[in-house]
Amino acid sequence: MMEIIAMTAYVLIWPVIVIGTLVVIIRAFIKDAREAKEQGRQII
Repeated sequence: MMEIIAMTAYVLIWPVIVIGTLVVIIRAFIKDAREAKEQGRQII
């Protein structure tokens, strides 16, 4: 029974990690885009 709970937790934690990483990347991109727009330069 414990193995099932551990495996379930292990499988379910990956989407949380991926979503967290994606949020960090998106927030950084938005911040950089805003700064570039304020300075009148292209982000790419």
